[in-house]
Amino acid sequence: MISKKFASRATSAKAIKIAAALVVAGVLAACQDSNGLRSARAYQPIPADTLALIQSKGSSKNAPILIRTYKKESELEIWKQTADGSYVHLKTYPMCRWSGQLGPKKREGDRQVPEGFYSITPAQMNPNSNYYLSFNVGYPNAYDRSKGYTGSMIMVHGDCSSAGCFSMTDEQIAEIYAIAREAFAGGQQAIQMQSMPFRMSPENLAKHRVDPNMPFWKEIKEGYDQFEVSKREPRVAVCNGRYTFGSASMNGAGCAPVQDAETSALVAERRRDQDAKVAELVANGVRPVKVVYSDGGQNPQFAHVTMVSRPEALAAGPVEIDLDDKGKPAPRTAVAKATPAATSVQPAATAVARSTAQPVAPAVPTATAFAPATPPVAVPATATAADKPFYQRWMGIADVLKADEAAPAAAPTAADTTASTPAVTPVVAPPSRPAARSSLRQPPAQQHPQQNSKVVDPRQKTSSLPGIITGAHEPLPSGVLSFAR
Repeated sequence: MISKKFASRATSAKAIKIAAALVVAGVLAACQDSNGLRSARAYQPIPADTLALIQSKGSSKNAPILIRTYKKESELEIWKQTADGSYVHLKTYPMCRWSGQLGPKKREGDRQVPEGFYSITPAQMNPNSNYYLSFNVGYPNAYDRSKGYTGSMIMVHGDCSSAGCFSMTDEQIAEIYAIAREAFAGGQQAIQMQSMPFRMSPENLAKHRVDPNMPFWKEIKEGYDQFEVSKREPRVAVCNGRYTFGSASMNGAGCAPVQDAETSALVAERRRDQDAKVAELVANGVRPVKVVYSDGGQNPQFAHVTMVSRPEALAAGPVEIDLDDKGKPAPRTAVAKATPAATSVQPAATAVARSTAQPVAPAVPTATAFAPATPPVAVPATATAADKPFYQRWMGIADVLKADEAAPAAAPTAADTTASTPAVTPVVAPPSRPAARSSLRQPPAQQHPQQNSKVVDPRQKTSSLPGIITGAHEPLPSGVLSFAR
């Protein structure tokens, strides 16, 4: 009788312990499903292949890093410091999304990605971001504040969604975040981020030479050139509302930067060489242009990605408008020419193409049709869609011709064969990229990556994207000029 009573008590105690364990497990699971899981992302290790690449460059995972970004090319670079203090290029990450136009950010809500030199400290790292992971670039900096520019919370983050930020995929930001985290763990106090409108090549400088932003771009190009020739982080300061750069140290407020004689000589030589190349390009007929984006762009390698913010703004790609030397639209280019879309998507129906060989005829089709640069090639009316030339199927011409397949082709008349100027037949433009479904985790416009009040969908929509990361370029020997790629 007594043994049964003890057995019953033991069974009850065991049941209580199991129930308590389940309660604790439930609480822990609840934590893991919220900020616990998101915080864990911040401690993912640097991938083994990237660690091997770092070592092959003569660096280590705890060595300082430097970041460079290029809006027009939609790329983000990571540079690693070596034992002698110089930096080597580690990786180039294609940017999944950026918003706005070329040019600096000036006010809150303009969707502009900032340009200039920024500083990222450990306090700016956000492991609990609604955009997988993120870090604040430090806008506005001292230069921006001196100009009265407004705005805040500009990030590098995941999710392929941008409203003024540098947006990567979740996989990319996980790796970039890990590399930055290890650099801070090694003692780096601040990471310099050089945000450029484009690579400062003679070609880009020639094409954008009359852009209103060119004085500012030349200002930040001084620091860009110092890094290019020395591969050492330039010292940055602001003096009287202007950027100043020193290769050795900065005195006072930055109005008397100390320059290394060798670096200064290399920068001057680089500038003379580039100025000569720009002059040569202009002499050979390279006209100034204005590049207009509907709302930023993305690297062409992400053309297949539909889950991005505002996909309709990427459908047509950037448009280049030829200008004269005073910055006014050139007479012969009153019609804009669409540049290759950053998303590799066909131009929208509102874009009009122009011939690069001859001036556009005065009679231009309306905004709902393309004007082919060359006369369309005749296709037999009985041909199937598969038999038609690829470029007609590509441009959507095949669908237009389906209506004519049942009718016999009219024999050309003498007037048709003797006409000196063939008539341009309007062709229906291809449709824009279908509107993508909105981001599963995209917050309202007023919410920011660092605001974590909303519930995050556990599905990471860009985590499954392939790791599109290009390899590093070999550094040039010491003392050799390195021109922008």
